[in-house]
Amino acid sequence: MTKLKLAAIVDDKPVRLTVTLPAALHRNLVAYAEILAKETDKPVDPAKLVAPMLEKFIASDRGFRKVRGADRNPNPVPSQPSAESAAATASARD
Repeated sequence: MTKLKLAAIVDDKPVRLTVTLPAALHRNLVAYAEILAKETDKPVDPAKLVAPMLEKFIASDRGFRKVRGADRNPNPVPSQPSAESAAATASARD
């Protein structure tokens, strides 16, 4: 059995993003989906591989983690602005 970096694809609330891929990269993505489908005995849409691949790539980038400080929280949730900063932003607009 082949050891792929991706496992089963989890459904999540998506955000639409349109990208243009080089033909060679698209062929590799399709081939990867075919191999993963054989491994999991489930059909795999190549487009559904992009997000998990990007997540794996970002998670494995030590430089990014160091600058971002993601070692504390690998899946950060965008923070809500404090009341103080919201008030400052509002007064700056006036």
